Amino acid sequence: MAKNASYEGFTEEERAAMKDRASELKGAARGGSAAKKAEADDKAVRDAIAAMPEADRVIAEKLYDIVKEHAPDLAPKTWYGMPAYARDGKVVVFFKPAAKFKVRYAEVGFNEWAQLDDGDMWPTAFAVIAMNPGIEKKLTALVKQAAG
Repeated sequence: MAKNASYEGFTEEERAAMKDRASELKGAARGGSAAKKAEADDKAVRDAIAAMPEADRVIAEKLYDIVKEHAPDLAPKTWYGMPAYARDGKVVVFFKPAAKFKVRYAEVGFNEWAQLDDGDMWPTAFAVIAMNPGIEKKLTALVKQAAG
């Protein structure tokens, strides 16, 4: 089948992310102790981070450290192949690497279970192009708030 430049369906990167998610769901359905699943999920997150290009990896590693230190009740897991942190199986915060979708910037995003509510409107995703002390401070505050 010839590639059609005007095709507006899923990109290759989006299809790959959906396959990642299907694998994650299959893995979650397998039996085993909660401790072993948590250990496997943490390893999967660390492996996903290690496989990233340096620019994304630096941000993802720092976010991992922030969550571990300031929101230890959020459990690491992959979500569509991306590092994420969940409570009761529901993703609260996630990292979307720029390289995964071939976009200009990475994103730190928060799902509806994050406690970021601020009136009638608030941001749920933040573009991050580099890690520095100011960004680390802002992300730490957001993660703390999101985790409640």
